[in-house]
Amino acid sequence: QVQLVESGGGLVQAGGSLRLSCAASGRTFSNYAMGWFRQAPGKEREFVAAISWSGGSTYYADSVKGRFTISRDNAKNTVYLQMNSLKPEDTAVYYCAARRTGLNSDYTKYDYWGQGTQVTVSS
Repeated sequence: QVQLVESGGGLVQAGGSLRLSCAASGRTFSNYAMGWFRQAPGKEREFVAAISWSGGSTYYADSVKGRFTISRDNAKNTVYLQMNSLKPEDTAVYYCAARRTGLNSDYTKYDYWGQGTQVTVSS
């Protein structure tokens, strides 16, 4: 089992920045690829970014490429999502997730999930 707890969400104006954190506990964090997903009211959960177990590979949704950066610190069992140039359409609940094998943008391929953190971007 892997337990994931997100933090860092909040209310920010358009153009602003936030950094989300996801702290992991349980099994060896460095064995897992990690992903960030988001879900807005009435919409499907969508992929945001993913990072390999080592941090050497990353993958982004086109909608956030160049604005968001995913990173991880295996010594701290934490994955981050730095979000810059935020837009109102980025408003959603953001979830981190873990999977035992490589990067994947399909949320159904992830094994463990956090409870989510709300990000609201005002115009």
